[in-house]
Amino acid sequence: MVKKFIGVLIALLMFNVSICAAAELIIFHTNDMHSRIQDTDDNKHSIGLAELAAAVKTVKAKNPATLWLDAGDTFHGMPIITISRGESMVPLMNAAGYDAMTAGNHDFNYGSKQLERLAKQLKFPILDANVVRRSNGKRLFKPYKIFKLNGIKVGVFGLSTPETAFKTNPKNVTEVEFLNPVEVSKEMIKVLRPKCDVLIALMHMGVDASSEFTSERIARETDGIDLIVDGHSHTVLTEGIRVKDTLIVQTGCYEHFLGKATIAVEDHKIISKKSELLDADEIRAINPVPDKQILAVLKDVNAKAEVLLNEVVAHSDKELSSERLLVRRNESELGNLTADAFRWAAKSDIAIINGGGLRADLPKGDVRKRDIMAIFPFGNTLRVAEVKGSVIRAMLEHSVEYYPASFGGFLDVSGLTFSYDPTQPGGHRVKEISIGGHPLDENKNYTIALADFQTYGGDDYTMLKGAKIVGELGTFDEVFADYLNQVGMKDYAVGRITRLKQVPIPDEK
Repeated sequence: MVKKFIGVLIALLMFNVSICAAAELIIFHTNDMHSRIQDTDDNKHSIGLAELAAAVKTVKAKNPATLWLDAGDTFHGMPIITISRGESMVPLMNAAGYDAMTAGNHDFNYGSKQLERLAKQLKFPILDANVVRRSNGKRLFKPYKIFKLNGIKVGVFGLSTPETAFKTNPKNVTEVEFLNPVEVSKEMIKVLRPKCDVLIALMHMGVDASSEFTSERIARETDGIDLIVDGHSHTVLTEGIRVKDTLIVQTGCYEHFLGKATIAVEDHKIISKKSELLDADEIRAINPVPDKQILAVLKDVNAKAEVLLNEVVAHSDKELSSERLLVRRNESELGNLTADAFRWAAKSDIAIINGGGLRADLPKGDVRKRDIMAIFPFGNTLRVAEVKGSVIRAMLEHSVEYYPASFGGFLDVSGLTFSYDPTQPGGHRVKEISIGGHPLDENKNYTIALADFQTYGGDDYTMLKGAKIVGELGTFDEVFADYLNQVGMKDYAVGRITRLKQVPIPDEK
């Protein structure tokens, strides 16, 4: 009898050891949703938060070693969320069952204090190790969290891109500072690595060639991060990319995919890791029924926003594209039309609009408030500044500095034409500049209509920071609607910017 009992005990112990020896950790992830939370968003390319949540919850019920993480740019973007300053996104994220997120640059668009208020309403933490208060150096949010999942200890720390200092309106982040993410990562690794089987860096950093800090650089210059869940550059990494021992994953944007990383852990050591992106069909295969709780919250959110957003405010003769790689690399019709509207309203010599500020297409026909708010979701106001011609030259140099890499600061212009040679080094590319049909005079003062964003140094336009403000107008959506109603659509064809030579275009998706 004793021998039989011992035999059963040994079998049970071996069974438990086998479970611990080969556990599978699943990390679902999203990034850069920009409030695309309905399956009708982004021309029906978005999967929908209710659909994503249903799939994740189904997997979580089967495998308790499952996390759902978001890499930021979540609380801002679509009108039904922006009109509530992100408040409407909170119950949706809570109902979805996220485990943690980090803050993207556009999550600061309502100001750092509003983001703090939103964080307090969440049922999960915003993790951010490199954002501190200027007043006392203390962190704005919790830097990391350790999850214990089916015998696996998983450390997750968060990072926000230092570009937030100029990739939101700089006035939104005057009270906070963004520390060097490489150095902060080393600090987090030192703290967490001895305590964890798996170490995840949840960051809004990206892989854009124009960025000083990228997820690839952080992986290159540190040792000990197993997985980087990334965002910011809107890059589709189908199977992830590997830098040394670090796997970097990103889904692109707008809920086109749900990211899934799978890490096999045996005896507290990683034996394999892989990444994949799940599309709408694969999501439905996991669970074909959207999450009812989220659908109920969405119904309420939409009902509150519907009256305001459905108001017809203008008419458009043609659909104009805001496709990301178009407006961040090339002159565009939508950019030209917008710049013309700004110059008309400001009665200025010239006007500019950055490609990163154009976030949705202009539809043909009736234009509703929701359409214009989607194009200009950031609540920017139009300012008139007085600057010297030399500042305009420096501004245009910065606009084309990174070409052919995509750059949110690429400018469309009104009232001026210029040419540039992309084979020349940055800062020495711009050639002929003409304003009002006359060559630029670098010693002359000109008036320029531009976003308040740029007068604070946004998109790193430091030459415009502190410019003499000689006028203030309304918000972008108001100015644009007035222009369409009073002037209409004319003379917005491309041809204001001449690229003198062609260079190979990188494959950015």
